[in-house]
Amino acid sequence: MSAGLSWTLLVVAGLLEVAFALGLKHASGLQRPWAAAGTLAALLGSLALLSAALRQLPVGTAYAVWTGIGAAGTALLGILVLGEPATVARLACVGVIVCGVVGLRLAA
Repeated sequence: MSAGLSWTLLVVAGLLEVAFALGLKHASGLQRPWAAAGTLAALLGSLALLSAALRQLPVGTAYAVWTGIGAAGTALLGILVLGEPATVARLACVGVIVCGVVGLRLAA
């Protein structure tokens, strides 16, 4: 597998991590069966793609990028979709996470 494909798989895994986190919220403590099933599917897909990407990428870099995409994406969608507060401090912290993810990608 090429490095480019590994990075693509990692980004998709990170996006599925966002879907997993938002799914947990939507599933209401896993009380909604279809939402819980979608949440579980997103988790399993995310882990499978992360695992595939780790065949080529260093674990420290890949895991940090995966969690960074998940954290930043979930925070931003929480603001945009769930009406969570968009304070300057929160947005600045998301910016720091994004800079860290980009920096890790460029340093790999």
